[in-house]
Amino acid sequence: MSDPITEQIHEMGRQSRTAAYALSQLSTEKKDTILRAMAQGLRDASTEILSENQKDILAGEQKGLSSAMLDRLHLDDARLEAVAAALEHVATLPDPVGQVLEDWVPASGIRIEQVRVPIGTIGIIYESRPNVTADAAALCFKTGNATILRGGSEAIHSNRAIASALDAGGKKAGLPEHSIQLVPFTDRASVAAMAGMDQWLDLIIPRGGKGLIETVVSLARMPVIKHYDGICHLYVSEQADQEMAVALTVDSKTQKPGVCNALETLLIQESVAAEFLPKVAAALRSKDVELRGCEASRAILPDLIPATEEDWSTEYLEKIISIKIVPDIAAAISHINTYGSHHTDCIVTTDEAEAEGFLHSIDSACVMHNVSTRFADGGEFGFGAEIGISTDKLHARGPMGLRELTSYQYRVRGKGQTKE
Repeated sequence: MSDPITEQIHEMGRQSRTAAYALSQLSTEKKDTILRAMAQGLRDASTEILSENQKDILAGEQKGLSSAMLDRLHLDDARLEAVAAALEHVATLPDPVGQVLEDWVPASGIRIEQVRVPIGTIGIIYESRPNVTADAAALCFKTGNATILRGGSEAIHSNRAIASALDAGGKKAGLPEHSIQLVPFTDRASVAAMAGMDQWLDLIIPRGGKGLIETVVSLARMPVIKHYDGICHLYVSEQADQEMAVALTVDSKTQKPGVCNALETLLIQESVAAEFLPKVAAALRSKDVELRGCEASRAILPDLIPATEEDWSTEYLEKIISIKIVPDIAAAISHINTYGSHHTDCIVTTDEAEAEGFLHSIDSACVMHNVSTRFADGGEFGFGAEIGISTDKLHARGPMGLRELTSYQYRVRGKGQTKE
């Protein structure tokens, strides 16, 4: 590990700890004012940000990044305005910090409150999407957390420009120094340095491919909240409204293929497969989706590409879908719990009892009935911009909004009680 890299990142950690204390003292009103100023900072720097983004796009094209990856990376006026608007939306959301979760008086007469407080300092390691720089900074800031951001090499120019704009805009309204810091390095040594500084970071959140997440988990000396693959499923029951099922499949797969809540595997109950599969295949093909099918599905549509065992556990993040015919809901549930990533899975059925059985049997963060998997999202849940979708079970699960970026403490008040 490079000593200069370690030294600089550890200095950022020390600065972050100091900033976290300053942030914890800010009122909700002050934080919201700063967030709006940060949004304006993005608008003021839009020309520079988009110019820097073009450098990343050109570099990505030269590296041969997929169309889905390039789309994740791409910024334009509309997308940048959406990022700025997301910051302003976070400013309108209720501040969880200071919320009293419980309040009681035991026999001793002391008064005990359980109160939401900031976690403190949070490191976020992510890939590709430059909007994460602003989204993560905004959510952490609103909850009084200092943030150290380490983006991927694909978006380094965009990330630097966005972080600079947030800092410049925020400081005009009183943003404490070092509240939001961007690691200037993109090599692996910077990941190891962040993961090892538990004296400065209270939590680390990796967002990206499985390799990045497993690296962080193996190195981290502080708690990690993981955002693993989005291998999302949609199961079409024999009780499904088939027109609805086609629409939900197409939307889940094609509305934005390169995101973690996009559909990757379609499961169809055997009794309706001969009728339903040709309908959904035609609709997907009209959107240029590549179809890979099991042997049973290829018996109905021989021109499907044969699906392999690897397909069932692959997050494509592009216009490819795997299709499997299953005998019943029990087989669908078994397949999802075996091959899924515990992210988002859906059943399409008009049978409420069947739907409830599915909802109670799938071990995923988001389980849905008759709705596109694309709704597994912090914004759609009303959380505002999200850090990501946690596939963990402890502390945070599913879309991570403001509440998931807080901890709690007990505040105890008395009148001189002593314990004898």
